[in-house]
Amino acid sequence: MDLSVCFVATELFAWGRYGGFGKCTRTLGAALSKRGVRVSVVVPWGSEQRPVEALDGMRVLSFPIYRYPFTGNLYRRCDADIYHSEEPSWGSKIALKAMPHRRHMVTSQNPKTKEDWRRVNRFYPLRRRVFNALFDGVLKETVRRMDAVYCQARYIIPKVKKLYGLTETPGFLPNPVEVPKRRPEKAEEPTACFLGRFDGEKRPELFFELARRFPQVRFIALGRAHSEERDRQLRRAYGDVPNLEMPGFATGAEKQRVLERSWVLINTSVSECLPVSFLEAAAYRCAILSFHNPDGFASEFGYHVIDGDLDKGLRFLLEDDRWRERGEKGYAYVSEVHELGRVVDRHLDAYTALLDRG
Repeated sequence: MDLSVCFVATELFAWGRYGGFGKCTRTLGAALSKRGVRVSVVVPWGSEQRPVEALDGMRVLSFPIYRYPFTGNLYRRCDADIYHSEEPSWGSKIALKAMPHRRHMVTSQNPKTKEDWRRVNRFYPLRRRVFNALFDGVLKETVRRMDAVYCQARYIIPKVKKLYGLTETPGFLPNPVEVPKRRPEKAEEPTACFLGRFDGEKRPELFFELARRFPQVRFIALGRAHSEERDRQLRRAYGDVPNLEMPGFATGAEKQRVLERSWVLINTSVSECLPVSFLEAAAYRCAILSFHNPDGFASEFGYHVIDGDLDKGLRFLLEDDRWRERGEKGYAYVSEVHELGRVVDRHLDAYTALLDRG
């Protein structure tokens, strides 16, 4: 296929950086590469990452964070037909300036209003809060200059249009998930899992405390905190809970085994859009228990906690095996909307439409 795409990214699910945005970019980029697309990625470098790497068929160009303002040459080196930002970032602005005559598009992954930022800013260092405040206007102007704007979840489309002052309604371009071909073998005992960082914004303590109150349920928390000190504190505080396991960060087969055995995914974050963990859990027929309800995932495929009572939600899902029916519904939905092959097709259609504008 005679097409080249450069992903403008903030992470890539490799070299010590394992967030949801990075997972989406890596999964999608690798799949596009298998379809014959020349894929490059420009991303701040991670642990022991070299300036140029090959990963899953992609060419990855990276830089130290302090060099962000001077990365225009990296986008020029990619020489792509399309520059696709996975969430608006400083890199989006630089790519636009460096390659003004190429096509630029963005997928909004987790848009935040000022009120959203107020809820989460207490978890971020001062330098990030200052940068976000100063860059807000520039970011909005950058999004308005894009040739196409998309959203990874349907429910944020009106929010994104208003937030960035767009004249046209953004399109829907879902995130991908690899859906297993065989039916998972669920554990015989009730099993709940947590996928994510043990950072303050994710509130893993709520999951750990839930384990204390439900001794008949096996709880597995996959993840760790960015801060080693916080990670040690949490493990010391909850290491005596007999039905709670904290094996650390996991990917690949180990993560798949946990999802395959789990009945319920529990999300306790302060702020979420539609996280990749929801897609992964639904692909393995897990029900979703969450304070957030993006695209109806919790209310339709699990339990939406609207009164702060996680206990009630977990009891509801466990009673009469309600989790099983809701997990099946989630599986059917992600198979139809978020399955990797279908999502790649939608991206190729979006890229073709963008280039056909002339």
